[in-house]
Amino acid sequence: MINKAQLNKVKPFISAQQVRRRVKELAEEISQDYAGKEVLLVGLLKGAWVFLADLIRHLTVPVQVDFMSVASYGSRTESKGAVKIELDLRSGVRGRDVLVVEDILDSGLTLSFIIRRLKRRKPKSLKLCVLLDKPARRRVLVKPDYVGFVVPNRFVVGYGADFAERFRQLPYIGYIEEEK
Repeated sequence: MINKAQLNKVKPFISAQQVRRRVKELAEEISQDYAGKEVLLVGLLKGAWVFLADLIRHLTVPVQVDFMSVASYGSRTESKGAVKIELDLRSGVRGRDVLVVEDILDSGLTLSFIIRRLKRRKPKSLKLCVLLDKPARRRVLVKPDYVGFVVPNRFVVGYGADFAERFRQLPYIGYIEEEK
């Protein structure tokens, strides 16, 4: 359970209103790009579920949704470097238009792993949509097709993004203030 002292360590960075507006804009871009097609949206759990839920409400193209769960952080603020699939897709991707939806692109290690794995399954197309892009931390080249916000090198939480399973419920994007 999150207590008031913990919440005071989170400093708002991107307001809930800014997030809502940008998610709607992303949905409009995606709908234009996929006009006349059905898209398989692959949400990466747990961080992307809030973003994905809001995104699909604004899409005007037919979609199907599936999820993958991968682990690389645990309860740390730095990626361990190793990526492990905890839940794989139930849907086939061969010959389909696939859009991977993720909360944050940080080091690139996790998304590079996911993209390589999905490409081996022969989708018709494969694109990436991230709410937050943190290029200062990139260790592997991954280029998202759709980006909500570019953020500085701070540990961000809220709107699905967490720190040790906390802060996902925040309607805005904040950063955890470093203890001095």
